[in-house]
Amino acid sequence: MLFDSPSTFGRAFRMLSFGESHGPAVGVVLDGVKPGLPFDLEAIQQEMDRRRPGQSDLVTPRNEGDRVRVLSGVFEGKTTGHPIALVVFNENQKSGDYKAIAELFRPGHADLTFDRKYGIRDPRGGGRSSGRETLARVAAGAWAKQQLAGMGVTIRGFNREIAGIAGVAVDWDFVERNPLRVADPSTFEAQKWAVEDARAEGDSVGGVAEVWIEGLPIGLGDPTFAKLDALLAYAAMSIGAVKGVELGSGFASARKRGSENNDPILPEGCDAGEPGAPGTQSGWSPRAVPPGRHSSKMTPAAPLGASAPVRRWCCAPR
Repeated sequence: MLFDSPSTFGRAFRMLSFGESHGPAVGVVLDGVKPGLPFDLEAIQQEMDRRRPGQSDLVTPRNEGDRVRVLSGVFEGKTTGHPIALVVFNENQKSGDYKAIAELFRPGHADLTFDRKYGIRDPRGGGRSSGRETLARVAAGAWAKQQLAGMGVTIRGFNREIAGIAGVAVDWDFVERNPLRVADPSTFEAQKWAVEDARAEGDSVGGVAEVWIEGLPIGLGDPTFAKLDALLAYAAMSIGAVKGVELGSGFASARKRGSENNDPILPEGCDAGEPGAPGTQSGWSPRAVPPGRHSSKMTPAAPLGASAPVRRWCCAPR
């Protein structure tokens, strides 16, 4: 096992995710944090608000306030050097909605594998396998992003493709002005229609999210199993809905010649920050990590009228 616990990610800086979709709360414990660092709870809350469900009819209808509370590790706005516990109490869990399928295994979900592995499962919203677990990742990532910003590192993301409809332009301001978090205004209406059309038919759609990391120092990562792109892929693939990851030109590299698939070397380092660049250098960071993409599967749904349980809404990838 790569890390000490299947619910833990990281070594020097570690996050431990806890909680279930329909339990009392979901949260994260941050460990390995130095004392005396500024802790901006409001900045974390802003990221949580971006993730919060129920913001439009294009995403999951569960309506949660998702207010973050600090239980430990922070005093007068600074870290104490001890584990930081952040928690969000669930408010809109409707466990009764799952009574009808408590004895059924939903196709495409973790119901069957959970039951076979552990001999017990929480049928209410998927328990630990629910997408609500990503709340812990957002909280931990929001704090880490604060620290990296002070070092000149920026991390941004958007949905590049939804239902097979891919945007081309990247308008960062537009990302914050639409419920699908897409970056191309010219394709938004078509993507929105695809989500609504699938929802009306009792179905759902998937998509491709893209993350840009800029301003990294040269040389992050180590040879062999600790390559930066390997760790990024590991983290992304641990999200339940993610079924594919590529960095830079990704799979397109296999369709190019070597003369086309390389990064120019500049005095300040290798330039891998442009879309379509091959990626990291031998798994280590160049001046910037080129855009990484991960594909998210749709919420599993059976055809209307089928005997298998059907989810009557679609969850747009975030």
